[in-house]
Amino acid sequence: MSQCKNCGRTLTADDIGATRRFINRGATEFLCIPCLAKHLGVSESFLRDKIEYFRRQGCTLFV
Repeated sequence: MSQCKNCGRTLTADDIGATRRFINRGATEFLCIPCLAKHLGVSESFLRDKIEYFRRQGCTLFV
């Protein structure tokens, strides 16, 4: 199982998908949602809303 490169938290599929969607599709190191939100300067709820939006649109990063 992968871990967040900042805090060491165990990652979920959404964490990995979000890092690939918002940072780099070819990423090999990932951030958890809280660390990614901080990195991007947005709230966690904003990211979670975007993940749900992209999931509904059929984005394969959020299956």
